[in-house]
Amino acid sequence: MPDLYPVSRALLSVSDKTGLVELGQALAAHGVELLSTGGTAKALRDAGLTVKDVSEVTGFPEMMDGRVKTLHPVVHGGLLALRDNDEHVAAMGKHDIGAIDLVVVNLYPFEETVAKGAEYAEVIENIDIGGPAMIRSAAKNHGFVNVIVDVEDYATVMTELTENNGQTTYALRQRLAQTAYARTAAYDTAVSTWMAAQVGGTPRRRTVGGTLAQTLRYGENPHQQAAFYTDGSARPGVATATQHQGKELSYNNINDTDAAFELVSEFDPAKGPACAIIKHANPCGVAQGTSMVDAYTRAFDCDRTSAFGGIIALNQTLDAETADAISAIFTEVVIAPNATPEAMEIFGKKKNLRLLTTNGLADPAQAALSFRQVSGGYLVQDKDVGRITMDDLKVVTKRQPSDQELSDLMFAWTVAKHVKSNAIIYVKDGATVGVGAGQMSRVDSTRIAARKAQDMAEAMGLPAPLTQGSVVASDAFFPFADGLITAAEAGATALIQPGGSMRDDEVIAAADEAGLAMVFTGMRHFRH
Repeated sequence: MPDLYPVSRALLSVSDKTGLVELGQALAAHGVELLSTGGTAKALRDAGLTVKDVSEVTGFPEMMDGRVKTLHPVVHGGLLALRDNDEHVAAMGKHDIGAIDLVVVNLYPFEETVAKGAEYAEVIENIDIGGPAMIRSAAKNHGFVNVIVDVEDYATVMTELTENNGQTTYALRQRLAQTAYARTAAYDTAVSTWMAAQVGGTPRRRTVGGTLAQTLRYGENPHQQAAFYTDGSARPGVATATQHQGKELSYNNINDTDAAFELVSEFDPAKGPACAIIKHANPCGVAQGTSMVDAYTRAFDCDRTSAFGGIIALNQTLDAETADAISAIFTEVVIAPNATPEAMEIFGKKKNLRLLTTNGLADPAQAALSFRQVSGGYLVQDKDVGRITMDDLKVVTKRQPSDQELSDLMFAWTVAKHVKSNAIIYVKDGATVGVGAGQMSRVDSTRIAARKAQDMAEAMGLPAPLTQGSVVASDAFFPFADGLITAAEAGATALIQPGGSMRDDEVIAAADEAGLAMVFTGMRHFRH
């Protein structure tokens, strides 16, 4: 296997013309013969470059609306032939097959076509066949052949050709081949995932694809390597946000920022400002308010201690007053649809604070798949997009909840969906006042949330914790009455839970005895 090998002939066929002319000029400067097709050939010729059509080489015209143009032995023989194999070289001579040393292909824009909501037939037409075939042929023969699938690699190849007198190194060809196989795998993943959604059911095989967005300093801990990959989705969020300042996001920053933004996106900005503060992927404060700074302040007052070093997500534009309030404590990340110039100027004085804008909120009802790795495989499920309305609620107690309690119950239920199980959330007047997350016992989550509210009352000099007169949400049913009794002792007056326990009657009886109102949703929100 040679290390350095010359590039004498290149085939270029790209959908994305970015950097194409510069690459073609660099290749021509090294005496490389250019083969091409369709719009790529035209773009190169328009730049004054000499290009031979693939149809001249194959002896066949492009046909069937361009579906068949490079699927020919003259092309694939030129890619797959082993240059140091006498039989291969003889076959090339016998059949007049010229070697192709470089393939430059970026595929039909399938992912973009799906993302724009195209009709079925148009999506099908954007499934590339010839491109992946050439990429795989060239990548398999990387001992001699270079393959470029990303515009980002043009400069690297041009540099190698210059430094090595028109030749590339085996190490580069090997890296290009790996990138190429990953690209075709991700492309086929996009196609198969889309097809699975069209035909329904559970597919026999699932694949996951992604593009490197960032090599991270480390993972959850410094001894773990990590990287951030994007799936090509246009969904507003941490993956598509613009970062305006601060150092690169860490693994934990990205995870927590995603959790914060998905939660705050549940609150329609047309219905008022909302703020979510996240710590270790759990909310430590969520609130709606009359203004953005009011929403932030009310969320912050739920648990000021945990908010230190947290992630803040807003459902409306970050303004100067809110930015000024946030700047009073150390915050890792703030993410919002937009930010005013004045707010950005205030944050500019906080060099370690990352500010991200998304130009919109995520759609909480948008269907997606959730993947989790386990030993030997993956668990795949639909993302939890379940939502309820007032009409879905079933009052199961003698006392009916008041209008204010109903409003707070719906708010608490929305937050519960985003808290790790077992989840207990106390809410009062559109703001969380106690959050219990991730405990093995539901009653422990109830106690912890109440205790944190007590601590905040003492720190703020309040005569009583804000759980007095609050409502409570539980992400799953109360298996025993003890959790409900604990919530009542903390001052809760109404509860929302899925129902469905064998002991529902016992729990309802305890609620009636305590004078509580309770509603069942018929839907749970486990989040493990």
